Amino acid sequence: MPLDPPPAPDPSPARPVRWGRWLALLLWSALATGIYGVYTDVIRIPPQLNPWAPLDVMAPPGLLTRYKLSRARNDAERCQAALATTGMQYDVLPNRSTGEGCGFQNAVRLRTAAVRMGAPFPLSCPMALSFFMWERHALQPAAQKHMGQRVAGMDHLGSYACRNVNRGEGAPPNAPARARSRHATANALDISALTLADGQRITVLKDWAGEDAATPLKPRELLLREAHEGACKYFKGVLGPDYNAVHKDHFHLETGGYSMCR
Repeated sequence: MPLDPPPAPDPSPARPVRWGRWLALLLWSALATGIYGVYTDVIRIPPQLNPWAPLDVMAPPGLLTRYKLSRARNDAERCQAALATTGMQYDVLPNRSTGEGCGFQNAVRLRTAAVRMGAPFPLSCPMALSFFMWERHALQPAAQKHMGQRVAGMDHLGSYACRNVNRGEGAPPNAPARARSRHATANALDISALTLADGQRITVLKDWAGEDAATPLKPRELLLREAHEGACKYFKGVLGPDYNAVHKDHFHLETGGYSMCR
């Protein structure tokens, strides 16, 4: 009996196993599971590495500090909870409107801080929280580094004021209507001078070294420079003497609005 001929080979090539796709899917699944586990606190990691952990105002700054600070500033309850751990003394203020585009919400009247500030003054919670973080983690380390002592007091030019942005002289006469300043919502503070523990007074007007200043800078000039640079890490907006003549005698610190460091 004749044997049947062998089957003809399949002309279509064998489909390759897509190991890369399966590996990517496996990795994404593992990552999603890990993120969910951290979010639900099933997987425990150190708070400084957990993006959902509350802001620890006393902890040394880390990779997630600015993110956690921003998250707290954008949520009234988180902001108040973080502010309560600073040790500053303040009174919570009721929401208030004082005019078109003026007033404040989620604000406090700051009575005492780690440095002398004079009479109590209002600040939004985000501003008060950013101020604490800047003073503790940027200003004081800079003072110890360059002056060998801490900052004991500050002079400021005000926080809340129902006014427009001060553009100074030389603004075009046909410029559009001025926008409200961040001061109009208690989201700004102007710092003009620092007083060290031994009584030395350092002013922005006299001791600021501009961008074209000769080097090396004096210790008090370095302190102001690092205080300004450090403020950019903890506030949304920072303006100093190099920005324009209006700011020749102070640092303007604010939250809200556009990010700027000038």
